[in-house]
Amino acid sequence: MDKKKIIPILGFAGFVAMADNWVVSPILPSIAQNLNVDIASASIVITAYMLPFGLFQLLYGYLAERFGKRQVITFAISMFTIATALCAFAVAIPDLAAYRALTGMFAAAIMPVSLALIGDVFPVEERQTAIGSFMGMSFLGQGLSMAIGGSIAYFLNWRGVFGVYAGLAVLSSILLFTIGKNIPSTKNKDTKALMPYINILKNRSSAIIYALVVFEGIFLIGSFSFLGGFIKQEFDMNNFVIGMVMTAFGIMALLAGRRAGKIAGKIGRKKTAVIGLSFAFIADILLVTIGNFLPIVIIAVGLMGFGFMMAHSTFLTIATEFAAKGRSFAMSLVAFCFMGGGGIGTAIGGRIVAASSFENLYAIYGVGLLLVTISVLIVKSSFKISIQQKI
Repeated sequence: MDKKKIIPILGFAGFVAMADNWVVSPILPSIAQNLNVDIASASIVITAYMLPFGLFQLLYGYLAERFGKRQVITFAISMFTIATALCAFAVAIPDLAAYRALTGMFAAAIMPVSLALIGDVFPVEERQTAIGSFMGMSFLGQGLSMAIGGSIAYFLNWRGVFGVYAGLAVLSSILLFTIGKNIPSTKNKDTKALMPYINILKNRSSAIIYALVVFEGIFLIGSFSFLGGFIKQEFDMNNFVIGMVMTAFGIMALLAGRRAGKIAGKIGRKKTAVIGLSFAFIADILLVTIGNFLPIVIIAVGLMGFGFMMAHSTFLTIATEFAAKGRSFAMSLVAFCFMGGGGIGTAIGGRIVAASSFENLYAIYGVGLLLVTISVLIVKSSFKISIQQKI
């Protein structure tokens, strides 16, 4: 199969999954009103999605190696379609929460297993560009999610949002069942469920990369999570306009994804990660110092997206080399660390905002990103060598 077709097919699945990941936030007030509960009670549907989304990452590492990466992605997006469609027919918060939990359970497979599959198909010299393009398409979905959700809810209703996303998931399923069926996918019937994760983490160099990914998630995704609230506070915009501003993140992430591999090839992985984390740090500082000027906010959002992709695609590319015969385990562990870090960063960030302000949040998380940047500069072997481990 022509490798050029693989990234658009997997990228579209990633786009749908990541857009769905964030789409509930702008429509939560509408859900609460329609189902006769307050917003605090309705927020359980977000928690219900995020918990299985994080926990099932590790399970899919085993399933992908045991039954085939392409097969697991195709199964997951098909079940994701059904679960998303069910959300449109929910009549109360408990059943909507249950349907969102199912959605998160199957959405969890798409990103890490796709990355592992890309690692299998693309040679190392092409891998970061391929990963960056895939991640850029996926996070464009995240960046557009608030605008998509807000606009659909405005012209239709919150149920229409899930209906549209189910339709997009159907299209993704069709692509995987037709053109995508020719994507190479290996199986390993001797795969063990837990030991591969333990063996990967036993290596000091790989453990350092995973630790960096956790802190990247805490400070970078923690920063991203509150952009909508910050923009709402500063400029009192509606959800649709906020979503349009936040598309700068997805657009710049897509652009960075296409360039990160070439940049890393010229200046090295460490410098590429440092540049990315530095851009994210600058974005937080801009929000603290000149965050009341909309053009600067748009620039900061774009810098955050560009910086994120430069750094994260570097970490992901390194992780694809940890276990060539069990790449799904390595990538699922990255996703687990990243989402876990993002969850921690969002939870802590919520407390900071409640106790003080968005400005203090971005000041603290900016310092955190600076410390992660310094840590990358100090680390040596993890960025220089290929770490093939027996799992």
